[in-house]
Amino acid sequence: MSLPASEPLARDEQSLSAARWGTRTQFFCSGFLFATWGVHIPTVKAHYAISEGALGLALLAAGIGALLGLSRAGVLVGRFGARGVALICGLLAALVLGLLLGLPGYPGLLAALAVFGATSSVFDVAINAEASEIERRQGYPIMSHFHAMFSLGGMAGAAAGSLLLGWQVGAVTHLVGAALAGALAIGWACLQMLPPQPAAGDEPGFRLPRGVLLLLGVLAALGLISEGAMYDWSVLYLQKELGSPQDVAALAYASFSGAMAAARFGGDWVRARTSPVMLMRASASLSALAMAAVLLVGHPVVALVGFALVGIGLGNVVPVLFSAAARVPGTTPAHGIAAVSSVGYLGFMAGPPLIGGLAQGSSLTAALFVVVLFAAVLAALSRRALPAG
Repeated sequence: MSLPASEPLARDEQSLSAARWGTRTQFFCSGFLFATWGVHIPTVKAHYAISEGALGLALLAAGIGALLGLSRAGVLVGRFGARGVALICGLLAALVLGLLLGLPGYPGLLAALAVFGATSSVFDVAINAEASEIERRQGYPIMSHFHAMFSLGGMAGAAAGSLLLGWQVGAVTHLVGAALAGALAIGWACLQMLPPQPAAGDEPGFRLPRGVLLLLGVLAALGLISEGAMYDWSVLYLQKELGSPQDVAALAYASFSGAMAAARFGGDWVRARTSPVMLMRASASLSALAMAAVLLVGHPVVALVGFALVGIGLGNVVPVLFSAAARVPGTTPAHGIAAVSSVGYLGFMAGPPLIGGLAQGSSLTAALFVVVLFAAVLAALSRRALPAG
């Protein structure tokens, strides 16, 4: 007896709904694990008794691992599917996090952070490829919502770390507990993801992006440099340049990141009603104008409001660019996202030393005008890189 036509449709919708919840969880876990590592960077430095230079080298090892992972991410996702790659890489990243304070000295730390960077970057490509496929199947935007879950996970990870440090919970207990919780959540979420799709022929190896993918990558780099500048320097700007007390200066990070998360939760509603070009232009222009006002007025209240507006403006830059990368003709979503991510991540790594060097040569206020410049370039180039409709 044949099934009613509505039953396969109902099963498809149930599968898609489960995949949405699984992918939301994956993005949350990615942000949570990353924030947990960030909370314990000073702990790692003290535990291994290393200098700032040695810590910088360890962070560079993680960055190099991430770039190496991105160079193979498209091939791995194409061959094994987003679900299998997310499971293996997500569990490995959680395992490394749990072992961070139990490694055989500094060389072990370098190797572990390289693995952490590689597995985290491939995990991110896999879940972004899954998000792109869900968005394609359901026919309306949802990428910004997934990235909002990453921001929410980051806020939750930072808040949990702050609370546990205040309660004097041991660092090893925190790292192992976070790793176990993350591994369990990732494992459950992978069971909800869409079944792997058969690969269409041989998957090409990594190639330096060209054409539209290169331009999308450059725009991602500009956005990530601006985003990183806000995370790394906004608190110091209020404290050093505007003379704010530490408790007020700390609100700079909260103002920016909270507004960015809110913008991402509302971003899909906006994306469904406007073109990617219009959204990128408006968002980047808002960031440029708000940051210019912050730096020209030089008042703590204006700065906090301005940082929130910058967060609203930058919130949907990466989701819009990743959605566009997943739809570039002649490439798979995983390859497109990996190519754009690799160029964007280079910018993310170059951002902090760029701002620091400019600040040392002039002032932090002058250096932060880079955010104004890059946001303006994002607005200007959006029409060349993004579809008009």
